[in-house]
Amino acid sequence: MTAETARLASLVASARYVLWDMDGPICRLFAGYPAHQIAGELVNKIDQLGMDGLLTELERSSNDPQVALRGAHERHRGSDLVLELEEWLTRRELAAVRTAMPTPYADPLIRTWSSYGVRFAITANNAAVAASAYVESRQLTDCFPYVYGRTPNLDLMKPNPHCLEQAIKAMGAVPSATLMIGDTPTDLQAAQQAGVAFLGYARNEDKERLLKEAGAEVIVGSMKVVLEVLRSLP
Repeated sequence: MTAETARLASLVASARYVLWDMDGPICRLFAGYPAHQIAGELVNKIDQLGMDGLLTELERSSNDPQVALRGAHERHRGSDLVLELEEWLTRRELAAVRTAMPTPYADPLIRTWSSYGVRFAITANNAAVAASAYVESRQLTDCFPYVYGRTPNLDLMKPNPHCLEQAIKAMGAVPSATLMIGDTPTDLQAAQQAGVAFLGYARNEDKERLLKEAGAEVIVGSMKVVLEVLRSLP
């Protein structure tokens, strides 16, 4: 067993509760309705509202719609505009569920791990209704009785640990026996602030580099590795 596999096995063996980010570890939410397309539509919507000077060039050109949403929030906290944009993005995420692609090996991993009595929650920066709709589409609802996502108060999005802390409280979980699975530095930061262990999932080299630079110690490139480790536990 390599040192990396041994660290992974230790994480998996000690986890009684697992907090899952959705887009990445569980599925590619925007596989059929690309995030960059939604981001462009969101920027256009802001422009059409006569607020074309609201965003920075970086925010306007980002492939992630949450970047433009956060930008609007930074300058108009608690406004009707931000509320409208957040609701608009929620509807787009719900539409994306229909063409979302399961992350390879995620479904069997979720079902197997759940059958061992380990309890799950989703802690995402996407809307909770979209996360719930996705797991329902995969018949995984029983595995995820707790789903926490973006609220209208965007300050509470990860890296803020708010959704993790909500899930921990709802499950009656012990942070020291809790594992967060995420694919971004903000997931790692939220896990650190919540006092839970972290497993990074990186489907490409860019994701892996960003997680490593952020300080993630255990990173997998496939959920197959986690499933194999889980099945090999005594």
